[in-house]
Amino acid sequence: MAIDDLWYLKKRNPDTKKFIPSKRHGRGKRWRVRYTDADNNDREKLFDLKRDAETFDLNCRSGVAAEVKVSREIGQLTFAQYAQRWQESRESGWSVETRRRVPQNLRKRLLPAFGEQSIRSITLTDVMAWLGRLLDDHTAKSSIGLYFGVLKTIMNAAVVDKVLDDNPCDGVNLSHVLRGMSRAPKWVPTEDQVLKLAGVVPRRFRAAIWLGAGEGLRIGEVLGMENSSRCMDVAAEELHVVQQLRHSREHFGGFYLAAPKSGSAGTVDLDAVVAEEVTAHVNEVGPVEFELPDITSDRRVTRPAALLFTTTRGKLITDRYWSELWEDWRSAADWPREGTFHSLRHFFATTLMSNGVEPQEVQHALRHASLRITLETYVHWLPKKDRPRGLIGQILRPAKGSRTGPTGDQDQH
Repeated sequence: MAIDDLWYLKKRNPDTKKFIPSKRHGRGKRWRVRYTDADNNDREKLFDLKRDAETFDLNCRSGVAAEVKVSREIGQLTFAQYAQRWQESRESGWSVETRRRVPQNLRKRLLPAFGEQSIRSITLTDVMAWLGRLLDDHTAKSSIGLYFGVLKTIMNAAVVDKVLDDNPCDGVNLSHVLRGMSRAPKWVPTEDQVLKLAGVVPRRFRAAIWLGAGEGLRIGEVLGMENSSRCMDVAAEELHVVQQLRHSREHFGGFYLAAPKSGSAGTVDLDAVVAEEVTAHVNEVGPVEFELPDITSDRRVTRPAALLFTTTRGKLITDRYWSELWEDWRSAADWPREGTFHSLRHFFATTLMSNGVEPQEVQHALRHASLRITLETYVHWLPKKDRPRGLIGQILRPAKGSRTGPTGDQDQH
C-alpha cells in the first residue's frame, strides 16, 4: 500500500530543490492510495486531503476498511461449494431435462475451469479466457451458450446472496464471442516480420513503424505526433497520445488536428527503444512546422505544429500517399495483403498479452474504453494456465490421515 501525491513528480528541480509539478497539478483530487482489496486485486482511491488518504491507508493496512474486509467463510468459499448449494436449493423446481443437463454442464465444463477457485476471485478475464479455450477446442456455439448461461445464473445468485459484489459475466458480450471473437485481428505479424518491415522502410518513416509496433499507435496518431513535450516527454518516459492528423477539405480546407479515435487520448509509458528511434529521426530527418487548425479541445484554434512525419518534399501525408508507400513496403517485406499499419498495433497488444502482462495494463496501453474490448479482441493470446492435477487430493490427504470415525468393526445401520 502506498500514498502518492499526484500533483508533484518525485523528481526535484535542480535549482530550487523543490519537487517538480506534474501535468495534473491543481486539477482533480491530489492524493492517491493504492491498496489490495478483499479479492486480492490492486485498487486505488483518490482523496482531496492528505489526512483522509492517510486514514484510509491505515484502515486498509489494519484490515478494517470495508474495501479490504471480507468474512473468512465467504473469502474461502470456492465456486464448487457455492455451485453445489445453488443446485441443491433449486433443483426441486427443475424439469427432468434441466435436472439432467445442469449437473452435467457443471461437472464437465464449469467445475474443471472454476471449481477450485474462490468464487470472489473469478474475474471477467477468467471468464473470457475460459470462453476462448472453448472456442479453441471447437466446442459447438450452442453448447457454449448453454454453459455460459449456467455460469451467469450461478454468479447472479451469488450477487443476490451478497457473496459477490458484481457478476463478472455481465461484462461479456456473448454474441461477439459466438461470432468467433469478431474483434480478433485477421492477421498478426511475428517479431521477425516486424523487424523485416522496419528494415525495408526508409529512414524517413522508420520511426513510424516503431511507434506502431512499440507503442500501439494508430496511423493517424503517428502522423499527428509533434516534436514537443505535448506529445512526448523522454525524461519522464511518457508518450502523450492527444491528437491525430485528419483531412477534410470541406470543413477545414485540408489537414487539421483532432482528438484520437473514440476519445482514446491518454498518457502511456514510452519504451526506451522507441524513444531512441524517434530521437534519431528528429536528429537525422527533422520535423516540419505547419499552421494547422486544432480541435482537440472545446475551442478551435489555429497554431504551429512541428510534425515528425512528412513527404520527401516536406508536405503533409495524405491517405493516398501513405497507401502507395505502404503497398511497396508490405510487398518488400513479404507481408500478406491483410498486413496493414494497424497490424503493428495488434503485434504490440498480443506481445504484451502473451507475455503475461495483465489485461487491465494492456487496456491502458491501448487506451481502450473498456476492458471488454481488449479481451474480446485479444483473448486468444492470454497465456493458458493448466489446472494442477491432484490438487484437491493434496489438500484433503492430511485430513484423511487424521480422521476418526466409525470403522468396519462397528455396527452398520
